[in-house]
Amino acid sequence: MIMSKIKEAVKRYLERHGCTSMQCRAALIDMDGVLYDSMPHHAEAWYRTIAPLGIACTREDFFLLEGSTRTRTINMFFNREYGHDAPEEVSLALYEEKVRQVRALGEASRRPAADKMIASLLAHDVRTVLVTGSSQGTLLELLDTDYPRAFNMPYRITGEDVKHGKPSPEPYLMGLQRAGVESHEAIVIENAPLGVQAGVAAGVFTVAVNTGPISATALYDAGADIVFDSMPHFAEHVDELIEVINTIGL
Repeated sequence: MIMSKIKEAVKRYLERHGCTSMQCRAALIDMDGVLYDSMPHHAEAWYRTIAPLGIACTREDFFLLEGSTRTRTINMFFNREYGHDAPEEVSLALYEEKVRQVRALGEASRRPAADKMIASLLAHDVRTVLVTGSSQGTLLELLDTDYPRAFNMPYRITGEDVKHGKPSPEPYLMGLQRAGVESHEAIVIENAPLGVQAGVAAGVFTVAVNTGPISATALYDAGADIVFDSMPHFAEHVDELIEVINTIGL
């Protein structure tokens, strides 16, 4: 069942992009929600930072904005409430407060089976590239310990490296450039609609792993080529996905 689902997804991608074949030479991987179970902390921290300003917001708002840069997140609420962007010094101060709130909530745990996913990718000589809208050092500093050899510099792109964060394709286009591959030679691994939109806009086969409160329908609506129910489910089928990508053609 899963093999046929993968084959159908890959064939649809090839038809849509006018390709006769593709390869999986690189995996462009989101961090929050994919590598770490960190989104509940981020959503709570953003809520504790923005709500006291008197700006109407919910925790769910921040789940839907997962993958956005600091600037885009803050400016969205400022524009909705005040009709203008936040001054840069205000934006930076708010982000410092958000980081403080995240740290107060404690360390986020590594996503179960994400290490298995990474191990499978590396075993196939797939270049793994981090593509995150976050610039928070707390988790970035854990990558070498939790995922050794997976995200060596310069294969890390954060929210501070791009002018336009997700859903703009810029982060994933930069990921392709860093990996030295074309769009049909990579996959994107995401868990949020904005990230999925960014991967699709960059022309990359986009895998959505449903690790949060967002429905599979929302991920497909964002353009995901295929959705897996959980990280353990995806990790179990990474080998099959790569096999299909590297062998199927039109």
